This record gives sequence, structure tokens and C-alpha cells, in this order.
Amino acid sequence: MESAIGDKKIEYVPMIRDLAEADRPRERLMQVGAQAVSTAELLAIILRTGTGGENVLRLAERLLVHFTDLAGLSRASIAELQTVKGIGPAKAIEVKAALEIGRRLLATSPQERPKITSPADAANLLMSEMMFLEQEHLRLILLDTRNQVLRTPTVYKGSLNTSVIRIGELFRAALKENAAAIIVAHNHPSGDPSPSPEDVNVTRQMVQAGKLLDIEVLDHVVIGHQRYVSLKERGLGFS
Repeated sequence: MESAIGDKKIEYVPMIRDLAEADRPRERLMQVGAQAVSTAELLAIILRTGTGGENVLRLAERLLVHFTDLAGLSRASIAELQTVKGIGPAKAIEVKAALEIGRRLLATSPQERPKITSPADAANLLMSEMMFLEQEHLRLILLDTRNQVLRTPTVYKGSLNTSVIRIGELFRAALKENAAAIIVAHNHPSGDPSPSPEDVNVTRQMVQAGKLLDIEVLDHVVIGHQRYVSLKERGLGFS
């Protein structure tokens, strides 16, 4: 809605309290359920109030547009969130806390010890935790003789490079847990999971070290944004 003052048009944005009850985010969630409301509405519920005459739903929409989408919002730091007009320290912290709860929930397996039977199983186990990391992390999925997950430790942070990674150290956790096999996983912060030549080189060295230690390297999975690549499936680094 617009009103004119002289030659200037001013857009009128109704406050949440001015909306019909059925159109308010909280009431809509109660009526239709959380899965039926939009991401902006869910974010508006977290933010609670707008600022400067702007309703909270419009603030939520601006926040999502500023960071492109929910994935971009998840990657934003508290300081970056505060660059958006209307987002102060308290709101930024509340948004980060809510997103972290969601991330941890996604990372929680419904089974106490999930079983890995395919590259997709391995990727899905770690993707929610790793796809939005801002630097590369290398993790291991430690498996018992039935391919059930023992642990998923992070063993390295930083760009994968054989000049700085000591391949033998990657197996320390596997030896400690008496793992029968491992799956290696690392993320590409760019979102593109295409393996680099260095990824292939690291994989080749890990497979060779695993043979010497009698710990089979079943796969090396590269995780991107909602995508992954299995080097084993592509025959890269595995003889």
C-alpha cells in the first residue's frame, strides 16, 4: 500500500499486529504446522519484532535476501548478521543459536550406531555438519567389522595437501578404536565437490597406508553443498 505526500510516494508496510490473525507467522504455525509455513515466517518467529516501523516478516525476508538463502544465512557470522539493518547483537545471537540447534538435530542419527552400506550413507551422515564449513575439514568414519559406525572424529582442518598432512597420523584414531575399516570425508567450502588432483593424491597415499596397517580405506567422500562425490565410485586413488 502506498500513500503520497507531495510528489513523494511512501510505501506503507503493515505491522504484524495489523495483519489478520490467520496471516501472522506464530498463529499460522499453530494452525497449519511448522512444515507448512515459509522459511521467512519461521525466521520472523525467531526474530520476534521488527525495527524502525518495519514488520518482522519484512525484516526476515530482507535477511534471507541479503545472504541469498538459508544456506548463506547459516554461514554468516554474528558480525556479518549485524550488517543487516535491524539486526543487533541479540537478534544475531538468537538466529545463530536457532540455526545451530537445527544443524545438531540433523546431525543426530536416529540409530545409536548407524551402518554404512554405500557412499550415500557416508555422505548423509556428515553432510549436515560439513557442507557449510568455511574451511576444509577432514573427518574419518570409523567402522567395525559389520560396517557400523564407531566414531566420526575430525582429524584435520585446512586445505588438503600432502606436504602438511602426515598420512600415518590419520590412522591413529582408527588404531585406538580398533576400527576394521575407515571412510575418509572432507568438504569443499566452495560447494563444488569435484575432486582436485591433490584429493586424488592424498587418497592414493591413504589407501596404501591402510594396506600396511591392515585397516581398509573403503572410500574418500568429498562433500559440497547438498552434493557429494565418491572417489571410490569414480576410481580415483583406488587401484
